[in-house]
Amino acid sequence: MSTSIKRRDFLKSSIALAAVTGATSSIAAEAGQKKQEHYEVRVYRINNAEKQKVVSTYLEKALLPALNRMGIDRVGVFTVMDKPDDFSIYVLIPFPTMDTFANLSPKLLSDSEYQKASEEMLNQPKTDPAYTRIESRFYKAFTGMPVIEMPAQTAKKEPRMFEMRIYESHNEERAAMKRDMFNTGEIQLMRDIGMAPVYYGESLIGNDVPHLNYMLSASSIEEHKKHFDTFRVHPEWLKMKDLPKYKDTVSKITSIKLVPTAYSQI
Repeated sequence: MSTSIKRRDFLKSSIALAAVTGATSSIAAEAGQKKQEHYEVRVYRINNAEKQKVVSTYLEKALLPALNRMGIDRVGVFTVMDKPDDFSIYVLIPFPTMDTFANLSPKLLSDSEYQKASEEMLNQPKTDPAYTRIESRFYKAFTGMPVIEMPAQTAKKEPRMFEMRIYESHNEERAAMKRDMFNTGEIQLMRDIGMAPVYYGESLIGNDVPHLNYMLSASSIEEHKKHFDTFRVHPEWLKMKDLPKYKDTVSKITSIKLVPTAYSQI
């Protein structure tokens, strides 16, 4: 074989290798952009409408701006739908890293703007506080949806509702199989049907472990019900749910219908 032919073959191999390496790097970079987030779901338990207003003002004027200054965005704030006697406020806070979560309290304490904007709520008397307790649960996003997917209605500031669904399992192995069920098909099917999932999270800390938590969205409760009706009879779902490996993955389901506040970022 001549020297020129050897050189040409070498160049071809080098170009091909560079192309494969470049493609692999591109895929890796794309995957790196979607590192799994962590979520805190807070529930402010509140006794009445007057105190709900105090907490809501705190969230709008103090907490959300402070979180945004830290680079934490897409913070969801919701009230309970169709339950006039439930004054709870649900807050979804996404954290890009565990360090961000760990450093949250020290940063809030050193944020003078936050401290000033929090005065009304912090000055509520011990005998009549703004909220009775804050319930907090901490989650890791699923690989099938590593970051929040914003509803189309949010950007357009259109009416929307949400359903938070909590699936408890009777042991860790069954909980892991339910996550697998979502990651390998159920999440995508929900997207395809138009159920507009917002996030999926594996419970790391909180009550009722093991469980998972996810949120769906729609323009209205009527639209949401239609999506679920379609899902329940979809051939892919019927096939998936009957697989033996997914038997007994869920022992209890809790459903909470929510509506966003005017200042919610989701």
